[in-house]
Amino acid sequence: MQYLPGHKFLLFNSRPKLFPRKLKSRCSGPFEVTQVSPSGAITIKSLKDGHEFKVNGQTLKPYMGAHTKRDKEVVSLGYEQ
Repeated sequence: MQYLPGHKFLLFNSRPKLFPRKLKSRCSGPFEVTQVSPSGAITIKSLKDGHEFKVNGQTLKPYMGAHTKRDKEVVSLGYEQ
């Protein structure tokens, strides 16, 4: 996957806690890529508080945006009663 500054990603937490809650997401974010180094380290910035830190590119998952009710589309399957 190609990482470019300005793209948004979620950070995948690969270390589960001792007693994880069933419905807790393993991803946090969203984060924005600010810098990509040749070694594969990626500097990301939190969109919530602006905190920057470096991560491995393998821990990032693409962020597709928040889903809201107005984003939904009704699709007819052709079955009418």
